[in-house]
Amino acid sequence: MQELLDVNYIVFTILGYDMSLLELIATITGAIAVGLSALENVWSWIIGLLNVTLAFFLFYQIQLYPDMFLQVFFFVTNIIGFWHWKFPKAAEANAINELIITRLSLKNFAILSGIGVLGTIVMGNFSANLHELAPNLFSLPSAFPYMDSFTTVMSIVATFMMIRKKVETWWIWLVVDVIATYMYYIKDVKLYSLLYFVFVIIAAFGAWEWTKRYMKQQTS
Repeated sequence: MQELLDVNYIVFTILGYDMSLLELIATITGAIAVGLSALENVWSWIIGLLNVTLAFFLFYQIQLYPDMFLQVFFFVTNIIGFWHWKFPKAAEANAINELIITRLSLKNFAILSGIGVLGTIVMGNFSANLHELAPNLFSLPSAFPYMDSFTTVMSIVATFMMIRKKVETWWIWLVVDVIATYMYYIKDVKLYSLLYFVFVIIAAFGAWEWTKRYMKQQTS
């Protein structure tokens, strides 16, 4: 099992790129989970549990430590998200008894933006020095500590918004996914980079689809 989770366990090579089993399965499960989220399908959270577990091992091996820690958070929030979407309060339920889509207030959007900026600075400083703080666990310096920290912190913000089905979550995911596409490409996990490019498209679709569904709720 340990061998299968090794980023050097290659299953095939395409156009000169060695594809590990870990990256392949993490990519497929990630694409399915995000696609289902854009369609407002509650089972996206369950597929997401497998995806984040695999991603944890992947990011550890390519020194994207903030991303690695993020997967632990995602594991917990996938469980919470499933519960919130599937078993909402009566006042927040739609026709099929699942959570309705809503929007953020301007005040809450400003607060979350401030948390994102502050969190990026704090986590960036921490991850930049992680190899010195715990050299036995992290033998190599963190790659792109501030860029990686920004995508990590904003992913946390977006996930809390996703749990509550806020329309604006998809705009945040759009920014995060564009940056992540570049970062993973530079770190030579090209299939994962391609996955995040697909996520960019899905985020744009999700923003459009959720806005349409929100407007329909308001007129019904």
